[in-house]
Amino acid sequence: MSIYVDIKKALGSFSLHVQFEAKNEIMGLLGASGCGKSMTLKCIAGIVNPDSGRIVINEHVVFDSAKKINVIPQQRRTGYLFQNYALFPHMTVAENIAVGIRRPEGEKKAFVEEKMAAFYLTGLENRYPGQISGGQQQRVALARIFASQPEIIMLDEPFSALDSHLKWQIELETMKVLEKYQGTILLVSHSRDEVYRLCERAAVIAEGHIDGISAKRDLFDAPQTLAASKLTGCKNHSRAEKIDAHTLRAIDWNCFLSSALPVPDDIKYVGIRAHYLALTTSTEKSNRMDCEVVRVIEDTFNMMLIVRPLGSTGRGSEIIWQIEKAGWQAFYSGQEKLCLRLPEDKLLLLR
Repeated sequence: MSIYVDIKKALGSFSLHVQFEAKNEIMGLLGASGCGKSMTLKCIAGIVNPDSGRIVINEHVVFDSAKKINVIPQQRRTGYLFQNYALFPHMTVAENIAVGIRRPEGEKKAFVEEKMAAFYLTGLENRYPGQISGGQQQRVALARIFASQPEIIMLDEPFSALDSHLKWQIELETMKVLEKYQGTILLVSHSRDEVYRLCERAAVIAEGHIDGISAKRDLFDAPQTLAASKLTGCKNHSRAEKIDAHTLRAIDWNCFLSSALPVPDDIKYVGIRAHYLALTTSTEKSNRMDCEVVRVIEDTFNMMLIVRPLGSTGRGSEIIWQIEKAGWQAFYSGQEKLCLRLPEDKLLLLR
């Protein structure tokens, strides 16, 4: 199974233009709120009509503006899990699951029971959505999707409405369910952790456009753009310019840095993750940054130091250094200045 998407959609000042394809895999659509992730799913499902483009699901064209093809949502065979699950409140659990079943009436009951058992819902047949937990509601919504035997499954922020403890439990259960599906799954999320745990590949969406598509490990280990770097959790960025093959100037940090990787000609930014910074001595010369401590923040298991490179100006020059509490307690005694090292092999060179 596969999907191909190449569409454009304008909404006021916002413009969506995405192009990607996916096969038998779980592919993440990672992006900030309002970037066009959910709109993309709605266009695929037929809930929203693109202005132009083409959508093909398993070699079946469901939208083609040039050929004036626009298959109605009920015939697209897409399974769409909305953020609020969209269960019918006046129907029981069993009735909600039966809604999407395309089978003779005589076979429906047995098929519903089969799906209820697969999603750990046995015993809840006669309850209504308002009488079950959020996690159970999600399982009902997933069971309904699988019962309809869709050609593609789309999950729109499936864990956003859950508290942290329940979210983890439901994510584990969802993993088990998704592993049974032999087809294409698109997962929309703004959470880098969800995408990393659940997906094989990810497309970064920024301001309505695909900013890059890669295997999840490549995306997190070596993001290529500023948007991708931010979405994968990097907190520290500076404008940058190339000096030579392995040297760059970090403009906002007021320093020169050596890079283990060749510096691209079109570099625009340099980044480094907060936990890769390291304390060094004042005699160190390579990739050293002299900083003043702006603020110390205690997190649950770590300490975060906000520092400003000496000689830099502006709020954008501040850097976050994350360190385990034990390591922090071993060296920090209230000093106002530090020397930090930015390892050559940990720099993110961003276009």
